[in-house]
Amino acid sequence: MTRIMVFGTFDMVHPGHEDFFEQARKLAHHEHGRGAEPYLIVSIARDAVASRIKGFSPRHHEAERLANVAAHPLVDKAVLGEELGYARHIAEEKPDIIALGYDQNGEYVDHLEEDLKKAGIKARIVRLAAHRPDVYKTSKLL
Repeated sequence: MTRIMVFGTFDMVHPGHEDFFEQARKLAHHEHGRGAEPYLIVSIARDAVASRIKGFSPRHHEAERLANVAAHPLVDKAVLGEELGYARHIAEEKPDIIALGYDQNGEYVDHLEEDLKKAGIKARIVRLAAHRPDVYKTSKLL
């Protein structure tokens, strides 16, 4: 089983997110061959973190966002991220791969590789492709 971890706010789950989940799951086959079984772990940004990064609060509370993502058929496990930092909860989930969205950048992503090394986490980092961001971007859909 290949453990793949992704991160996001997921204020709503739209077709762009579903494509993101599908691309992440397919990484298991690239990593360990066609028969490899993916296990997708989705880390949901805490309300305070999402507000700090995006500059505005999510429309839905973190518990609601967590429940919505956990119920999605492409998601094997959903967890809440940390209020400060991220290495501890990544280490707990032991991902083989961390998949980043095409538009994810900023305070966490910029130092991710370095921070993972410091924490002794050996996950490979992969950047996924966009899926019609002109249409499927939460800010455009709200």
